[in-house]
Amino acid sequence: MIKTIGIDPGLSETGIGIVRGTGQKVDGFSFGCIHTSTEDSLSNRLNQIFSKLLQIIKQEKPDIMVVEDIFSLKKYPKSGITLGKVTGVILLAGCQVDVEVAEIPVREAKKALTGNGNASKMQLERAVRHFLNLTVPIRPNHASDAMALALIGLFRYENSHTKNA
Repeated sequence: MIKTIGIDPGLSETGIGIVRGTGQKVDGFSFGCIHTSTEDSLSNRLNQIFSKLLQIIKQEKPDIMVVEDIFSLKKYPKSGITLGKVTGVILLAGCQVDVEVAEIPVREAKKALTGNGNASKMQLERAVRHFLNLTVPIRPNHASDAMALALIGLFRYENSHTKNA
C-alpha cells in the first residue's frame, strides 16, 4: 500500500490531501487546510505553514509528496512571488523528513483527472469525488485541489517505481 500527500500551496489556505491505496484503488483518505491569518507577518505565516506541514508529514509518513507547481498571472505578479515563498517552505518540509517530492503543473493535474487541461475547478472537484466515491463536495477548494494531487501521486507512484526496479 502506498500513501501520498498532495499539497496545494496558498498563503491563506494551504490545501492538504492524503490518500492511501494501490494503483487506481483508494483504501483511505483525508483532507483539510492549514489556515493563516492576514493579521500575522509573512514570516510568521510561512513558519506556521512549515511547522504544521512538517508535523503532518512526520505523523503520516507518506511515500511521496505531490505539490502543485508555481504559476503566476501577468495581472498579479506579486501573488506568484508570494506563492513561490509558500512553495519554498513546503519543499523544505518535505526535504526535512526525506520524502520524495514531485511538482506538477495545475494543467497537468487537471488533464490527468478530467482529460482536459483547461477544466474548471468544479470539474476537477467532481472528478476527485468520483475517484473517492463521495457525493458531498470537498471543501474548501484548496483541499479538493490537494486531493487531486494526492490521487495523481497514487496513480503514478507505483508505475514509476516498478519501472525502476
